[in-house]
Amino acid sequence: MFKTGVISDEISQDFQRACKVARELGLDSVEIRSVWEKNPQDLDDEDIGKMKKILKGHSLKVCAIASPFFKCDLDSEEEYRQHLRMLKIFIRLAREFETKIIRGFAFWKKEGALDNYWERIINKFPEPVKILESEGMFLGMENEDSTFLGKGEEVARFLKEINSQNVKPLWDPANEVFASGGKNPFPQGYNWIKESMIHMHIKDAGRNEKSGEIECTPVGEGVIGYAEHFKQLKKDGYEGYLSLETHWRPKKELSGELLNRPGGSSFSELGEEATRICVKNWFEIM
Repeated sequence: MFKTGVISDEISQDFQRACKVARELGLDSVEIRSVWEKNPQDLDDEDIGKMKKILKGHSLKVCAIASPFFKCDLDSEEEYRQHLRMLKIFIRLAREFETKIIRGFAFWKKEGALDNYWERIINKFPEPVKILESEGMFLGMENEDSTFLGKGEEVARFLKEINSQNVKPLWDPANEVFASGGKNPFPQGYNWIKESMIHMHIKDAGRNEKSGEIECTPVGEGVIGYAEHFKQLKKDGYEGYLSLETHWRPKKELSGELLNRPGGSSFSELGEEATRICVKNWFEIM
C-alpha cells in the first residue's frame, strides 16, 4: 500500500511547524523544498542537523528532495554546469535524510514544437545519469508544463530514450490538466508512466467558470478523479509515496511565477490552512 506525505513548504517555512502539522494530520513523511526561506541547495550543515532532530521528534521520514534540478535554460552552458553542481548537493541531502528520490525536470519550455529541441534535451542527460547511477540515487522526472515535458506521454518517451533504471517518472496528474494538449490525467495520462512510477504528487485542478482558465482547487474538487486513481494505484501494487503539493490557497491565488518557482514566505502563506483542507478531503476519498 502506498505511503503519504506533504511538501513541507506547502504548510510553512518553519520546518518545526510543518512537521508538527504533518504528524497531526496523520502523514508519514515530508518532502523537502524550501525551508526557513532557503532553497534546498542552500541548506547548510546546521540546518540539516536541526531538521534531523525535528524529524526524529515527530517520527517522520523524508520521502523525497523536491529539487529544482534542470529548471534552467536548455541553451545556457553556465546554468547547465551550475545545476550539475547542485545535483551533487541534492544527492548529499538525499543521503543525509535517508531518501533516494530527487525531483528533476527537463529545462524551461521554449516556443515551438518539442521535436525542435528533443535531441538537445536528450544530449544533456548522460552526465547527470552517470552521476545518479554511480551514487545509487533516482531522478524522479516530473511532468510540468513550464518545462519541455508537461505530459505523461512526453515523460514516457523521454525515459524510453534515456534508458536508465535511475531515472523514473514522478507523476503529477494536476500538471497534466495544466499542460498544453494534455490528456485526461486518469487513466490516460497515468497509463503512460504507471509501469515505472517512483513518486506521485497530489493536487487538483479544474476550469474557473468565470475566467475559463485552469486553476488549482482543493483536492477532490477538481477533475482528477482521485477515488478511481487511488483504487488503480492499489490494484497496480504501487508502494511508494503520495506527496501533497496543493498549490491551492484559500482567499488568494498564487502567481504563475510562484507556481513555477515555489519557495519562500509568499508561497507558503495560507499553506497550512490549504493543506488541512486538502488532507481532510484526500483521506475521505481514500
